[in-house]
Amino acid sequence: MADMLPPRDPDRRLKARGAASQPAGRFEPHTRIRESDGWDIPEDEHLLRTEVTEERPRSIITRNTSPDVPFDRSINPYRGCEHGCIYCYARPSHSYLNLSPGLDFETRLIAKPDAARLLERELARPSYKPAPIALGTNTDPYQPIEATYEIMPQILRVLRDWNHPVTLVTRGRLVLRDLDLWAELAAKGQAMVGISVTTLDADLARSLEPRAPAPETRLRMIRELARAGIPVRVMVAPVIPVLTEPEIERILAAARDAGATTATMIPLRLPHEVAPLFRDWLDRHRPGMATHVMNRVQAMRGGRDNDPRFGHRFRGEGIEAELAMKRFRLARKRLGYHEGSPALDCSRFGPPPRAGDQMSLF
Repeated sequence: MADMLPPRDPDRRLKARGAASQPAGRFEPHTRIRESDGWDIPEDEHLLRTEVTEERPRSIITRNTSPDVPFDRSINPYRGCEHGCIYCYARPSHSYLNLSPGLDFETRLIAKPDAARLLERELARPSYKPAPIALGTNTDPYQPIEATYEIMPQILRVLRDWNHPVTLVTRGRLVLRDLDLWAELAAKGQAMVGISVTTLDADLARSLEPRAPAPETRLRMIRELARAGIPVRVMVAPVIPVLTEPEIERILAAARDAGATTATMIPLRLPHEVAPLFRDWLDRHRPGMATHVMNRVQAMRGGRDNDPRFGHRFRGEGIEAELAMKRFRLARKRLGYHEGSPALDCSRFGPPPRAGDQMSLF
């Protein structure tokens, strides 16, 4: 419940943040609650700013065996995400770092500047077998701090040089900075970009996803990527009952007009700490709809806030979920979207030529 969250710190001035509090992660033995001593001084308020630390991992490719996703490996250049989407299913991952899935997730970020070097080392292993690498499966690799760290173009150059296929999920406008690299990979049948569009309502987006690009910007991203010859998938996700569910058809139509060729849909997921954070957001931004929204969410999740079972977590169940999916499929067919994503080419994978290498005649 929302009342499980600690109260907002009155000394912190929050500007464009999704969460309003800093609840302890589920692995923490203690919860700290701030109590006013009656001596709060307005001049002591401070703006909560983003902090970034660096991580030097030993490997960069993460493997998974989930039956719910179409990839078995991924790369996430960052931990945490400054976009601050209140519903983000990745928020609980900050608990593993002894950080809060609330404000810490969107203000205390971790960058992996060695990602490209580690990637090349892993691709060079004799045992490595190519398959599409998914970027942005946990947190957005094109979030605002990417403008400073520029990790993504380094990764893309390695993948381009090794002729390695790659997919992307993002809502960050910085993807357009790397348009030439994505176009090079796409020209060889080795790239596809997914753009997440939650709503076309700019005001709703501003509170749901405070530091993510506006809906019109995301449609422009789709348009420019498509013009560059890059296959684009629109991701109508997450679909939030009452709030964004009525927009399914409009989002699909707008994205198709912009040039998207495939589409997917995922209903709202509220794992672990995300549920109380989202309930708190509803109480702050849509109090009159809060009960209705959560009743509809639970109708798709077996009476709970979340259903983590494989085969159910990305689809939901019951009449609510079935009707939403039927609407999505009918609109997708009517608008001429392709049924599936194009297969990416793994056949050219190999080390890039080095200076002095004998070139092949054919």
